Amino acid sequence: MTQDLKGKTGIILGVANKRSIAWACASSLAREGMRLCFTYMGERMEEKVRALASECEGSIVLECDVTKPEQIDAVFDEIKEEFGFLDTVVHAVAFARREELTGNFFDTSKEGYMIAHEVSVYSLTAISRRALPLMEGREGSIITLSYIGGERVIPNYNVMGIAKAALEASVRYLANDLGPKGIRVNAISAGPIRTLSASGVSGFNTMLDEIATKAPLRRNVTQEEVGDTCLFLAGKGSRGITGTTIFVDAGYHIMGV
Repeated sequence: MTQDLKGKTGIILGVANKRSIAWACASSLAREGMRLCFTYMGERMEEKVRALASECEGSIVLECDVTKPEQIDAVFDEIKEEFGFLDTVVHAVAFARREELTGNFFDTSKEGYMIAHEVSVYSLTAISRRALPLMEGREGSIITLSYIGGERVIPNYNVMGIAKAALEASVRYLANDLGPKGIRVNAISAGPIRTLSASGVSGFNTMLDEIATKAPLRRNVTQEEVGDTCLFLAGKGSRGITGTTIFVDAGYHIMGV
C-alpha cells in the first residue's frame, strides 16, 4: 500500500520495540513521508524509543506518561511549537498488571481495574482533547488499537477485555463529537501478535496456534499488516470511515468457535 503523506504529521504513543504494533504503524506512516512524534514513558524506555525514532526522518521524541496530565499538556505544546499542526494520532497505549491477566475475572482488584482503565481507555479521551486544536479542519484521523477480547471472553484476558470494550465505546462517542470538526476516530482490532504486552497474557502461545488453525486465512497476522491498515485509516482512502472497529485478524472474528 502506498500513498503520499509528505507534509503530514502524526504522534505515535506506545512504541516499545521493533515487535510492537505501534512501531509497525509508525513505519508504515513514515515510509509514506509523514513526520512523527514518538512518546515514551520513563527513562527505561527512552533509549529504545529514541533509537527507533532515529530511523524515521524528521521525527521528535518526547516523554509522556498518560496518567500525568501535565506531561500530556507539555507534549502537545511541543508538537504545536515543532509541527504547528497534527494530522494523525496513533494511540497504542495499554496496561494491566500481570497478576490481573490470569485466573478468574471476579478476582480483579479495584486498583488493578482502575489502572487498566486509566491507562488503556481514558488516555484516548485525554489525548484526543489535547489533539483537537491541532487537528481541527485538517481531516485528521485518530486511531487506537483494540482486540476481540473486548467483544468475546478470551481466557486470561480478564480486565483488559473490559477495558477494550470501553475503548471501543469511547471510539464511537469520540467519533460523534469530533466528526463535525472533520476528525475521524477508529479502532483496529488486531489478531494476536507476539509483542511485549502479549507476553503477559497466560496461554498466549496456545491462542496463536488455535487462531492459525481456525481463521479463514489459516494463519496469524503480522505487524506489517496492522501497520498498513493504520496507514489506510490515516489517509484519504478512509475519509468516509469513522466510529468503526476494523478487524485485522485473518478473519478469525467471523468464526463461531
